[in-house]
Amino acid sequence: MSEDPVLAGYRQSIDNIDAAMIHILAERFRITQAVGAYKAEHALPPSDPGREERQIARLRRLAEEARLDPEFSEKFLRFIIQEVIRHHENAQKR
Repeated sequence: MSEDPVLAGYRQSIDNIDAAMIHILAERFRITQAVGAYKAEHALPPSDPGREERQIARLRRLAEEARLDPEFSEKFLRFIIQEVIRHHENAQKR
């Protein structure tokens, strides 16, 4: 049985979006790794709780405007922030 063409079109769009998200995340992490190296070089702390909270609040507002669940967007961003902080801590150990 052949695949439903409408469903196949939706799935292709999902695949394209997933690929774009991976590339965007890769670019974000390239930049945050540069930030981590800069912080390590200048003896700055690996995390900035004030900035993190401002970013979360800003992205929750953006999520609401985009009709995306702000709870989901916060969980997603907190996961990314935790990974970035881990990278920054590792940069300071080098």
